[in-house]
Amino acid sequence: MSSAGLVSIAPVRGDSMTFLPPPSPEHSQEFIMLFVAMSGTMVPMRVLESDSIESVKIQIQFCKGIFTRNQKLVCGGRELARNNSLVRDYGLSDGNVLHLVLRLSDLQVINVRTCCGKEFTFHVERSRNVGYVKRKIANKKLELIEDQEVLLNGKPIEDQRLINDLSKNNADAVIHLFVRKSAKIRAAPVGKNFELSIIAPQQKDIRECDAGRVSGQDHSESEHSFYVPRKPPDREIFLEPIIVNPKVELPPEIGNLINSTVNGLYNGNYPVRSSEGTGGAYFMLDKSGTKYLSVFKPVDEEPMAVNNPRGLPFSEDGEGLKKGTRVGEGAIRECAVFLLDHPKSGRRSFSGDIRRSFSGDVRRSFSGDVRGFAGVPPTVYVRCRHRGFNHPGGVSVKIGSLQMFMENNGSCEDMGPSAFPVQEVHKIAVLDMRMANADRHAGNILVSKGEDGQTVLIPIDHGYCLPYSFEDCTFDWLYWPQARQPFSTDTIEYIRSLDAEDDITLLKFYGWEMPPECARVLRISTMLLKKGAQKGLTPYAIGNMMCRETVKKESVIEEIVQEAQDSVLPGSSEAAFLDCVSSIMDRRLEEMM
Repeated sequence: MSSAGLVSIAPVRGDSMTFLPPPSPEHSQEFIMLFVAMSGTMVPMRVLESDSIESVKIQIQFCKGIFTRNQKLVCGGRELARNNSLVRDYGLSDGNVLHLVLRLSDLQVINVRTCCGKEFTFHVERSRNVGYVKRKIANKKLELIEDQEVLLNGKPIEDQRLINDLSKNNADAVIHLFVRKSAKIRAAPVGKNFELSIIAPQQKDIRECDAGRVSGQDHSESEHSFYVPRKPPDREIFLEPIIVNPKVELPPEIGNLINSTVNGLYNGNYPVRSSEGTGGAYFMLDKSGTKYLSVFKPVDEEPMAVNNPRGLPFSEDGEGLKKGTRVGEGAIRECAVFLLDHPKSGRRSFSGDIRRSFSGDVRRSFSGDVRGFAGVPPTVYVRCRHRGFNHPGGVSVKIGSLQMFMENNGSCEDMGPSAFPVQEVHKIAVLDMRMANADRHAGNILVSKGEDGQTVLIPIDHGYCLPYSFEDCTFDWLYWPQARQPFSTDTIEYIRSLDAEDDITLLKFYGWEMPPECARVLRISTMLLKKGAQKGLTPYAIGNMMCRETVKKESVIEEIVQEAQDSVLPGSSEAAFLDCVSSIMDRRLEEMM
């Protein structure tokens, strides 16, 4: 079944989702009318204030056929991420607008058949336009691009139209396009037209095709090269790391990543904007244009930022989609999480100083030589200029994070968690609890295979880590069976070696002076993780203390912080406050035991 089929599997009830029976007198005060903004339209929907967010998503699924797992709802600049919370918990009222963000596949499979009976297949990203499709066809048929005209339902389609737009505007899973010789230009006698079918595959199939494409196993692409003759390198294109401290030395792994990405841009390969997520994220191709190398996330295209390409409202007060986060700070946090994901062999450092490994050996650590404990992909803060990004006001330099693209077989949401190794889940749990991650869900944990064939989990998307408060901490793995298993001896040893003060100093060395609120969160989350592990608590027990049950009910860690704030005298030092937090935390942990 295609992904387009998934979006239309349920019966559509027209433009209105107001299909509840007329409100009874005893419930008349609870009903409110919301408007769901989707595909450029406003769809009315009547709900109860006592409805859960999950039930709201189910209503959308029932009426529009969009599975709940593919929905993200945003209202008033905040994502309604807690499915078990009620409509009233988020303060929704009559007339509120819910922005529906869909999670779509990045690739479409294009099957081309000519009137002569020839047929071939290739893959096209949803963010590509019709002009790109014409170039693909031209290279396979050796025809001039100018001689081709594309029609949909008998009407010509402009080269600038996106494949994603064509998919959204058609009810069928298959879009029929016709490519014919233009009446204005005749170059050589060839067939009059082609019939082009765009078929959206299953989510699983798309990821498998993507994985094969990245690893060079996409035989249909290798058999039919789609190299397009390019102009000399555009001097307006550049990509370079932002290095604040001249003492910082980039490791070869990141240096090679930047150089390879630059070569891909100079060779005429445009950034490919991902169809998923709430912000702008771009896949960067290698020189050949057949392999993803990295992912670039500009700060001005983050959710609710000034140039966000998803149509989300601009944040008037600067707060991000998650409580305790700020718009435009996601990229620096992506880089910070990579730096703080220390390898087992020792603490990460680009300065080349002597560090003691977690096993007690003394060794010289040039950070980047070894992957971190949790396996966060190498990430660096960069500035980049390319016309392929979202530039409503004209082409300009973008600042953001550049992260190595990781080959994968999909994400954790594509399969049940029971197959994941305990240690793989625990390594991500340790990272998320340290970083007070406000956005850990199954969709941003990739699944891959190690050299030994064992399953490996890869954490990505860390723009909502190291927040200003604990209010929106979210860990999907909390409900996986592995979370209730005890930490291994090696993991406890790793946790014991963590040092929040060293981490804050390390980030300052790289040029990020953590805001005091964020530094406090890091200190307290590290404290809780170390104390909990020492007492033999499981990831579930520790993580449960950091996450709210509902939007309104504070978590245990928030209660501890509030009690400490009420206990210390005004003007007390940060050290005195943390001592108070430590004492209260010890008491709460003893109560749990």
